[in-house]
Order: sequence, then structure tokens, then C-alpha cells
Amino acid sequence: MIIPSIDLMGGHAVQLVGGQAMELDAGDPRPLAERFRLAGEVAVIDLDAALSQGHNRSTIKDLLKIARCRVGGGIRSVEAALEWLDAGAAKVILGTAARPEILSQLPRERVIAALDAVDGEVVVEGWRTKTGATIADRMAELRPYVGGFLVTFVEREGRLGGTRMDQVAALVEAAGDARVTIAGGVTTAAEIAELDRLGADAQVGMAIYKGHLDLGDAIAAPLVSDRPDGLWPTVICDVHGVALGLAYSDAESLRHAVAHQVGAYHSRRRGLWVKGARSGATQRLLAIDLDCDRDTLRFTVEQGAPGFCHLDTWTCWGPARGLPALDRTVTARKASAPAGSYTQRLFSDPELLRAKLLEEAGELADAVAGEGPEAVAWEAADLAYFAAVATAAGGASLADVEAQLDRRALKVKRRKGDAKPGALTPKKAP
Repeated sequence: MIIPSIDLMGGHAVQLVGGQAMELDAGDPRPLAERFRLAGEVAVIDLDAALSQGHNRSTIKDLLKIARCRVGGGIRSVEAALEWLDAGAAKVILGTAARPEILSQLPRERVIAALDAVDGEVVVEGWRTKTGATIADRMAELRPYVGGFLVTFVEREGRLGGTRMDQVAALVEAAGDARVTIAGGVTTAAEIAELDRLGADAQVGMAIYKGHLDLGDAIAAPLVSDRPDGLWPTVICDVHGVALGLAYSDAESLRHAVAHQVGAYHSRRRGLWVKGARSGATQRLLAIDLDCDRDTLRFTVEQGAPGFCHLDTWTCWGPARGLPALDRTVTARKASAPAGSYTQRLFSDPELLRAKLLEEAGELADAVAGEGPEAVAWEAADLAYFAAVATAAGGASLADVEAQLDRRALKVKRRKGDAKPGALTPKKAP
């Protein structure tokens, strides 16, 4: 799998050769994050912080709102690592501070140890200080504490000359159950495919920035097919993870989908098929995932009305259901609710909406106190309806709520969660 890289200096995305010489200034990294997020996690490295010459914290926080990022560069303490994890980083990358006494205080599955090496010797402090240790030595020391290793062959970094493929199999074995990511010189889709076959990911920067490697080809690199036509089945899901239908992709359609961030597929009748180009039911592509066997794709899309199916239903298995259906209905009625309808009253009367939210929350709390699961579900459904109206009235959506919940799930430090003063009902005297 590919991990696109955004290296930051002075708020700009840059690419260095050998970690020192400036080769390319790509400017604002935010559009890059919009594009790179299609591939999955994005590596965001604060070079200024790594070199102790400033930082790019505000820029990184913006990128965390756009893409799933693994954040590294200048993270030298438990507190700094936890700050990034709580800010929404999928993982943190520690280099100089990758020591057992620090790593043991962090969630293992969300920590990557950066092992930067020059001619096989690990270097730290922005690649300026030699340690005398080999990559395998450091892996043996750190693998009980990390979920992954980022191995950078510094002498290959930014030079577009290929990576040290001859060392990868041994490093994957030395890493144990920690996932290995290889950086430094990866240039072709064939290298990405071979790394994936060996059990490693490829962190790529220069080859993409300079156009030597198409991002769509990089995403597709590990894919295989057992079909005579070589196509890849593609499951299309909406932002809630609901399957909308099944299509097929090939290299051309995948390149088009990535380049234009749209739902583009291969039609065995029409060739390249961009969903919605004729019907208007367009798709904005948000993410591409490969399944465990590397023979099936999942596209996550922002689906336009009336839906994916040619029969004008949300899915090829019929209309949407549950909370996503409620969200779409309420959002639509905000713009065109029938005059005199209850939903229209709620949108136009904030005090009524507030009163109903408080009333239904209280009734749900009473049901939990002893009315049984059927009553609890009934009252929760009432509250969900009014919460959906309130969410739409405030300009948000269920997808925004789900994204907020996902971000909160990434937090490591937890609040006590006590009720606010005055929120508790006073207990009656016996």
C-alpha cells in the first residue's frame, strides 16, 4: 500500500534530497491532503520541528481535518505524542525519542518508530547524528512497544533511483507483528506492488510530486484479479458506510477517479463511465480502500440525489433506511418542508425545537430507569428525530456527527464526564 508523504517547512509542502538539499517547494499542503487522502493514511512530517528550527503545528491541525494523518517530526516526549493523538492523528511517528521509557506510555497500535539509516546505520536528530546501531538492532529493542516501523534509506531519499528492495524481506521478519513502511527512493508502481507482496507499505513523496508516479497507479499497484477481463470488483459505499451498489474498475477508470476525485468506473458496454455525468446523480470520491486479498476495491463517495441506482433509489437494493435515511429526509425538508408540516414548524420555531429536545431527552432518561428495552428504543427514536432536525437547523449533517465521534475515539486522555452544575435532579429526602 502507498502512504503519500507531506513534508513541511515554513508552512509549505517541500521535498528534500538526502534530507538536506531543497529540491521542490509545492506550496500550500492542504490541496495535497485533499488529493492524497484517497489513498488512506497520509504521512505528515514536520521538518522544522525535527531540525529544531520552528514548527508547523497550525498547518498540521488543518491537515488533520482533511485526511487521516500519521504525524511525525520533533515529537520528543510523551506529552507531545499524546497531544497529537488527542488532536486526531491516526498515529504518531517518533524518531529521536523512540525509547522504551517513552514508548511504553503510549498506545502501541498508534505508535510508529522512525528508523532513519545511512548505509545501514541508524541516524537521529534530523539525520545528523549517527548512533552506531543497525536497523535490525533497533527493531529488536523497540518492537514490543510500537505498532509499526518507518524505515527510511536516507541515501536514497528524494533521488528517484529505487529503494533498497534487497533488505526489505529481512526487515519485515525482524519487525515481527509491527507493520513496516519503507521510504527513500520508491519511484514505481512495481516497487509498491513488490513491497506489498513482502508485507510492507511504501511512503512516497518525490515520485508523486514530480509526476514520475501517478497516484491512481500507486493505489492500484498491489491489486490482482482472477477475472478473465482483469477487472476489479468495486463496492461503492456512501459516507455512512452503506453499500450503494457494485461496479468494476480498471487502471484507466481508477486513474480518472483519482485525478478528478469522482466516481469513475469501467463499463463493459461503454468503457470509462463517470457516475452522474448523464443522470446528474454525481459522486464525489472521498476514499479508496483495498480489501485484504487485494482483489476488490471499496469507493467511499458523497452520493448525489436521487441515489446510485438507475431506478432512482439510494442503493441498488432499495431506499436508504435508518438514521441515514432520516438525515437525508430532514435535510431535504429544511429547504422545502410542506407549509404547516411539523418539521417546518420545528425549523421555524427554535424555542419549540429546544423544548422538544429537552422533553424527549427526559423521557428517554425515564425509560432507561425501568420501562424496558422497547420503551427505551421508542424514546431514543423520538430523540433521534428531534436531534436530526436540530443538526440540520444548525447547518450540520449526520456525517458531520459521525466524523466528530470518530475524532473523539482517537483521543487517549479522557475527561471525567461529570454532569454540569445544576444538571442533576436533586434527590428527594427519605
